[in-house]
Amino acid sequence: MTLSPGQTLTVTIEKPAAGGRMIARVDGQVVLVAGAIPGERVSVRIERVGQGVAYAETMTVEEASSDRRAPHADPRCGGCLYAHIAYERQLQIKSLVIADAFLRIGRLPLTGAVAVAASQPEGYRMRARLHVRGRHVGFFREGTHEVCDARATRQLLPATCDVLDRLAASLVRAADAGVREIDVAENLDASERVVHLETPPGGVDLPRDLMSLTDGVTGITVVGPGPGSSRVVAGSAFVTDRVALGDQVVVPIRRHVLAFFQGNRFLLRDLVRHVTDHIPQRSKVLDLYAGGGLFAVSAARRRGAEVTAVEGDSVAFDDLSVNAVEGGGVTAVHQPVEVFLMSARPEADVIIVDPPRTGMSREAFDGVWRIGASRLVYVSCDIATLARDVRRLVDAGYQMVRIDGFDLFPNTPHVEAVVIFEK
Repeated sequence: MTLSPGQTLTVTIEKPAAGGRMIARVDGQVVLVAGAIPGERVSVRIERVGQGVAYAETMTVEEASSDRRAPHADPRCGGCLYAHIAYERQLQIKSLVIADAFLRIGRLPLTGAVAVAASQPEGYRMRARLHVRGRHVGFFREGTHEVCDARATRQLLPATCDVLDRLAASLVRAADAGVREIDVAENLDASERVVHLETPPGGVDLPRDLMSLTDGVTGITVVGPGPGSSRVVAGSAFVTDRVALGDQVVVPIRRHVLAFFQGNRFLLRDLVRHVTDHIPQRSKVLDLYAGGGLFAVSAARRRGAEVTAVEGDSVAFDDLSVNAVEGGGVTAVHQPVEVFLMSARPEADVIIVDPPRTGMSREAFDGVWRIGASRLVYVSCDIATLARDVRRLVDAGYQMVRIDGFDLFPNTPHVEAVVIFEK
């Protein structure tokens, strides 16, 4: 059968696919279906066809899974693609997605199911980028520039949504002048919250009531004069946490509103403890893509490690340099990872890598291989590039000894993974 856009048909869902859709087949052709659950029989409408794969949307559920639930928000709204699936089943699906990527991309069959640590599914996000369109502030609906109500997705705390509602009211007059995006960053207990307004380089005339908006907000910034920079309008551009890791170990972490940071308040401590559990006492550690130093400072504080932390982004490095001094035991290096690895040959017992979604570049991989650390801890937010890099590391002589998942983004197809390698 030749599939074409607009066509409707009934399919049986086989298994999950990376990215949030589920796999069905029609005469051997793969159909990636949104809004379904493995095992269900559903009526779908073909949205588009490309490169031998058809994309479809569920129209009617003819035989429902026992794990289907009424979604709390539009499943196509950002952060809600799995909202129609019971949470325990979400974790199982993410485990299957990891195993599939390792087998299909990495050619490495896993011997058992990957455990995925659960999160509280509501109010988990400490960082978010939202879009301003007219009177609306929220997330984009998948594949569109339509704005969905952020509160309905339940990713943010109610108090954060209250702040956004007040901002939306204040920004109505400024929207035509160019305020199009809002970044929000808050600390673990939400006692500090900073908002950043994305405005044209020349700036805009912000409403006067915005300048006095302090209820629930500890800082407001706008686009600065230079690329990637910001200017403080009120309060501070930073939030600060003291992450308690047990054993009377508390890690101080400061971060800028625009800096990358692990975004789940409920799993942050567990993730950091897991990473540092695999760092031997008093070892020499190289932390690549270190960001603000969350893992680096934690390794120094909790394991007495001697850490060299490398970060290329200027905003993140400013945080790293402060946190390194506050935490102690960390040497901060402001260079792209590839440049550092080409110019330096540090001694390291353990290497931590937490790269962007694109994974490790070939230059970074070659530099890590030359160092030859006896242990490598790979933290990844993208399972496909992780599986690719795992294959490279295994081929280079590393053995994968453990993999764990962390559900940093409930109700979405995304999953964080930590893989431990040894020489």
